[in-house]
Parts: sequence; structure tokens; C-alpha cells
Amino acid sequence: MRIGLMDPIIASRPAADSFTRANYLNAVANRVDSFWVPDHLNALFPRALWRPEITAAARVVPSADAYLEPWTVLGHLAARNRIAKLRLGVGVTDTGRRNPAVTAQAAATLQLLTKGRAILGIGCGEREGNEPYGVEWTRPVARFEEAMATIRALWDSNGELVNRDSRFFPLRNAVFDLPPYKGEWPQIWIAAHGPRMLRAAGQYADGFFPAFAHTPQEYARRLEVVRTAASDAGRDPMSIVPAMWVMTVTGRTRDDVDEALESVVVRAGGLNFSDDFYALHGAAHPLGAGFSGAQDILPQGWDTETALSYAKRVPVDVLRSGMLSGTPKEIVEQAAEWRDCGVCYLVLADVTLLQRSLRKGLAGLALSHKVVRGLKRL
Repeated sequence: MRIGLMDPIIASRPAADSFTRANYLNAVANRVDSFWVPDHLNALFPRALWRPEITAAARVVPSADAYLEPWTVLGHLAARNRIAKLRLGVGVTDTGRRNPAVTAQAAATLQLLTKGRAILGIGCGEREGNEPYGVEWTRPVARFEEAMATIRALWDSNGELVNRDSRFFPLRNAVFDLPPYKGEWPQIWIAAHGPRMLRAAGQYADGFFPAFAHTPQEYARRLEVVRTAASDAGRDPMSIVPAMWVMTVTGRTRDDVDEALESVVVRAGGLNFSDDFYALHGAAHPLGAGFSGAQDILPQGWDTETALSYAKRVPVDVLRSGMLSGTPKEIVEQAAEWRDCGVCYLVLADVTLLQRSLRKGLAGLALSHKVVRGLKRL
């Protein structure tokens, strides 16, 4: 099992990158395989709940919406850290508000500057990063498919003029003359979930990288769809890395873990799970039947009362199933089931600090090395 760690890259104290810097050094110390950052303009989380009396994290991170720009952060990390050559990934960038030519340039630049350590995580995005900023949020999967074809066309152009018809991203005498590093472009890891996205992953991806909550058995089914699509496209299906992004909550005891899961802010994270996932547990989504979860949530306008009412209706059993949660030993045991269903690369987003108690949140974070060591032995 290979392991990556995800940092939220939210501006912290005393310096904007203090928390990110600490997490990067933790990743180095734990000898993980990669370090990841998200691409958001604001949080998939109700900002009304980001208060010190509700979550410990608010004491060190003043705003849950103060996201740093991912490519800038990764370039800064690469320049500042000359030892421990971790792979650096964006998990994941957006084909809605980012033009694919700009994304191709950013990823290729990082690949050159890091001497081949860049991973381009990419997906169709979420409503929260598009609609509030005037970016059209219609046909996101069709836009994604065209974006991927555009990136590949530019990377494969050898500096020649590129002309390509596209509803979304037409190219007219476009030039892309950045070279690949030693003949290798960044790996592309696709956050695919639905049928068309899974087929696109088979056609374009070097890594299958879903994030939203589902079951290990569903992962195995989707991986098979990806591999079939890869084979149909004339690609080696076994060359695609079976990866997964997952939130973790840990503690010294089961009681500590249960207390963290019961906290309002951690439960609010469960609003990003789909109604279909709730239905698997005999529960209804607090935002209503048919709600798709993270892709469509727009929580910025909720007041505190509304946000609390939604968060408190998230069943803890749904949270347990949608995360890796428990003592380090229990998390390793849970991860083994995902391994048995095909996952060989886990990217961990530790949300233990979101609980109310700062002391217990920090104690849980301190256990991360035990979690990583256990997972790497799988």
C-alpha cells in the first residue's frame, strides 16, 4: 500500500503556510509517497460553524474558506524543500473554472521544476467553485471530457500548431512548446464516480482517484469499469493506479474517536456524502432525497441555526462508513478491506482536528505516524 497525505492549504497562523509546512514535514518524517493539496476557492463546509467554541481548528485557522492557490503552494514547497523528494499532487483541480491549456501549462511546469514528481489530479469540479463566481455549471462531464482531450492534444503536439474543434475549448493555431521532463508528462489521476467519468478515466487516466463516500465493493465495481474502458481504448488497464482519497478520524481510544465523530463540524463533513450513500444505511440525507453531495453543495449562505440543524441530522453510522475512523489499529483493519477490493494507493485527509477539543484533536493528529506505518505494511 502506498500512502499520500492531503493538506487543506487554508491560510493559518502565525504565517499563512504554517500549518501546511508542519504537515509537509510530518509527511517527510513518516516517509509517505506523496503530498497533496486541494483546488478550492472556498470550503465544501458551512462557514457559519467555523467558530472556536465549535471546532478546535478555528483557533489556528481563522477561516475555513481562506484557501491558498494550489499550484503556487506546490511550487513554493518544491523550492523550499530540497530533501525528501515527495511526489506532489493536486487533488483535484477543476475543468470548469480552469482553462485546460492553463492547467496543462501549470502541471507541465511543476513536472519540470520538480524533475518528474508532479501528479495532475483532475475532475469535473463542484458547484461551489464555479457557480458563485459566474462560471457556468452545466454539462460538467461533457466539459471535462473536452478538457482532457485538449490537455492531451497540447501535450502530444511536439510544439506544432494545434487546431481542434470543441464546443467548450476550440483550439486555433494554439502553441504548446513546454517539453516533458525526460519524455514524461505528469501522471493524470482522475476523480471519477459516475459512468461517463469512469469511462473517461479508462481513456485518459494514469490513476483512478475517487473521493466521495462509497463502499469497498462499489470501488471494485467501478475499477472494473475503468479497466474495461482502458482496454477498449487500446491501453494497458493494469497500468492505471487504483487510488482513493479518504478522510480519517483517529484517537487513542474508541471513546475518543466516537467523541470526535459526534462533534458538529465532523458531522457536517457528512453532508458531502450523496443521498445514495445515506440510503445504503437506511437513512435520509439532511438536504433531501436525490441530493448528490459535495458536487452540488452550496453551504456559504447558511446561517448558524440552519447549519447546525443539518449537521446534527447526519447519522454517526453514516460517517463511520464514509471515513476511515478508529484507533490506528482499527483504521488499518478497515483499510485492508479496501485493499482487498483493489485499492493500492490511499491519500489521507485527516480531519481529527475538526472536533471540539483542541487537546484531543492534537493527540489524534500525533497518532498519524502509527496510522501511516500500519497502512504501509498492508
